[in-house]
Amino acid sequence: MQKLPGIAFFLLIISSSLLAQDPVFSQFFAAPVYLNPAFTGVTITPKISLMYRDQWQGLDDAYQTFGASYDQSVENYNSGIGIMAMMDREGGGIYQTARFSGLYGYKLNFDNDWTIKFGIEAGFFQKTIDWNRLVFTDQLNPVSGVVDPAGNPGLSEEIQPEDLQQSGLDISAGLLVYNDKFYAGLSARHLNSPNQSFLSVNDNLNIGLPFLISFQAGSEITLDGRNNGSSRAFISPNLLVISQGPFGQVNAGAYVGLGQFFGGAWYRMGFENPDAAIFLAGFREGILRLGYSFDFTLSRLALWNPGGTHEISIAISFDDSGRQKGKRKAARLNNCFQMFK
Repeated sequence: MQKLPGIAFFLLIISSSLLAQDPVFSQFFAAPVYLNPAFTGVTITPKISLMYRDQWQGLDDAYQTFGASYDQSVENYNSGIGIMAMMDREGGGIYQTARFSGLYGYKLNFDNDWTIKFGIEAGFFQKTIDWNRLVFTDQLNPVSGVVDPAGNPGLSEEIQPEDLQQSGLDISAGLLVYNDKFYAGLSARHLNSPNQSFLSVNDNLNIGLPFLISFQAGSEITLDGRNNGSSRAFISPNLLVISQGPFGQVNAGAYVGLGQFFGGAWYRMGFENPDAAIFLAGFREGILRLGYSFDFTLSRLALWNPGGTHEISIAISFDDSGRQKGKRKAARLNNCFQMFK
């Protein structure tokens, strides 16, 4: 019976797209193109990012999110290109979303020190639901749970949707302004408000996925006196604000880089209640970066003992390869993006 609150939550998501919410990585800097397509090709050299998030381990198979992306700069055309794949699994795969996207960014330099980038993402999504694994209230016995007193599975009168898959096109766009010490970005996801619901609402009027609006900002403070992209010791205070439908969150904290090692701490606040404290630790060796973060639940959900959230990021940044160091210096790579490399 401990799984019933989670099952009920999944049913609410499925029954109304108004309650749908995109997954958000705590290590948002490790998957910047997912956060804002204007980050596409923001560093000079190619980058591969891999992400894994396991949310609320105390709730059996609650949420798992996988992500992979590749992006690179195309300097001759002031552009960046990339691709991204995502998989989000809820309830051990009862409800599942897969996405594949293409990314493009274009930059303009102005006033010698400032750069503005525009980005767009065009993607294909597919949502699936495993109807046979759902449990409805009319299947529950107050004494024996999901089976009757004889041990037979409870039956439901709920009508299965005609189609257990939904797919379509999803469009997002973003804007990024930065110099060598500061960046600020604004992005909007689901501009075409794609329909992702399985059930019809109000006589076949389907409601699309709500826009997700994201604001990102941060700066970089050099700690060891070096500059022009070569600093290995720095602190980067940053802010992330996300709003989607009735949901929203604010992340505030700082990332610290100390040579081969990095770490950070953030406080995440929902629009109406505290959510989590986030702690990060990691290291880099050559072109490889590995990060681990843990979210301590601070909201009222802690009463259900959901456990924390584990997140792992792996980045392969060719910016640190011997072949690319000269190219990086010649291009005057902005310091403010060291935490994103």
